[in-house]
Amino acid sequence: MSKRELIDYICEINKSAKPEFLADFAEDELNSYLEHLMELDLKELAVCC
Repeated sequence: MSKRELIDYICEINKSAKPEFLADFAEDELNSYLEHLMELDLKELAVCC
């Protein structure tokens, strides 16, 4: 996944994230953050249902 795609996915999950801010991070850092957000998102879905 490209850096741009990572930023786009992060912004879809975290609506308060700014692409300009995220652009300062390395791809591996963005990937780790996206994985973390996805885990949180799944946990939230499990609690809601």
